Amino acid sequence: MGTTVLSLRIDGELLDRLRDHAAKRGMSVQDYVIGALMRDDFDQRFQTAVEETEKFYGVT
Repeated sequence: MGTTVLSLRIDGELLDRLRDHAAKRGMSVQDYVIGALMRDDFDQRFQTAVEETEKFYGVT
């Protein structure tokens, strides 16, 4: 499997929080974010977030 670049624009406060969490685990921010995305429960949490977003915006 190849790799692809994903670029995100986030505010400074969130980046600082990500740096803190990553540093506590001895990881880079990139590795920390990738790990978070790959967790076993990602699919469930993602689906819940989608459903909540749809409720918020009134999408049926």
